[in-house]
Amino acid sequence: MDIKEYFARISYQGSYDKPDLATLTDIFQHHIRAVPFENLSIHSGETIELDLEATYNKIVRKKRGGWCMENNHLLSWVLKTLGYNVTLLGSNVYVPEYEAYADEIDHLLLKVVLDDKSYIVDGGFGMAYQMWQPMELVSGMDQPQTPGIFRFLEESGVWYLEKVKRKQWVPNQSASTSHNVDKEVCRRVYLFTLQPRDIEEFRASNTHLQTAPDSLFVTKSICSLQTASGVWALVGWKLTEIKYNYKDNMDLVEIRILADEEMEKTLKEKFNITLDKKFVPVNTSRLSLF
Repeated sequence: MDIKEYFARISYQGSYDKPDLATLTDIFQHHIRAVPFENLSIHSGETIELDLEATYNKIVRKKRGGWCMENNHLLSWVLKTLGYNVTLLGSNVYVPEYEAYADEIDHLLLKVVLDDKSYIVDGGFGMAYQMWQPMELVSGMDQPQTPGIFRFLEESGVWYLEKVKRKQWVPNQSASTSHNVDKEVCRRVYLFTLQPRDIEEFRASNTHLQTAPDSLFVTKSICSLQTASGVWALVGWKLTEIKYNYKDNMDLVEIRILADEEMEKTLKEKFNITLDKKFVPVNTSRLSLF
C-alpha cells in the first residue's frame, strides 16, 4: 500500500506535509469525486471484504468504488498515514419509509481531531446526502455546503445528522418514482455516538448488508459519484443527474431509464468503472435514495 499510488488514483497533486483542515478538505473532495459509492460487487458475484489491503486493491488498483466500510476504512488509513488523529465511529442510518433509524450500527464514519476541534469525515454515504466537506462537530449549527445545509443535533450523548433539502426541478417527471420530492424539507441522515470503534465491529453488518434478502443493498444496485456541480447516480436501470442549486435555491434532477446494453458503457463513461464479472442490475425496493 502506497500513499502516492492512492493520490494518483484520486488525481490529488497538492501538498500533504501539513495535516491541517485545508489539506484534509482537499484530499476528501478529490476522493468523493474519484471514488464512487457503489455496491456493484453484490450484483456481479463478488464479496465485499473488510480487509484493508483488499479494499486498497479494489479501489486504488482496480479503480472501483465501495460502500462506507470500504471508502471510510481506506480514508482512515490515508489520514493516519499523513499524521491525522482519526477515530472510527459507527452510526445507524435513518430509513424514511419506516420513519426509524436502523436497529444496529450499519454505517462507518470518521472523527478527525484538529487543533482541539472535532470534525466528522464521511466519504462513504453517496447519493445526494454525501457531505462535500468535513463537518465540525457542533450541535445546532447550520453548515452550508454545495449539496445543501447540513447540521448536527446532540441529545444525551447521541448525535444526529440531518440535511435541509432544496426544492427539486424534475423535467422528466414520468421517470421519477419519488412520491415526496416537494414535501420533504429536511431529511434525517443517521445517528451516532462518539464511542470509538474497531473495524472488526463492522464485520457482522458488512455480511448482513450484502446477504439479507431485505437489505437495501441486496434489493438495489447502486453506483453514485459526486461531480463538480452535483452527483451522478445509477440505481438499477435509472440514471439520475442532480445539479445543485441550478437556479433560485432549486436542484435540477434529470432522469433517464437505461437499456441493459447501455450499462457497461455508462459505468465506464460516468463512473470510470469496468467490472470483471457480469453485472445484473436490480431495483426491487421501494425505498427512496433521494
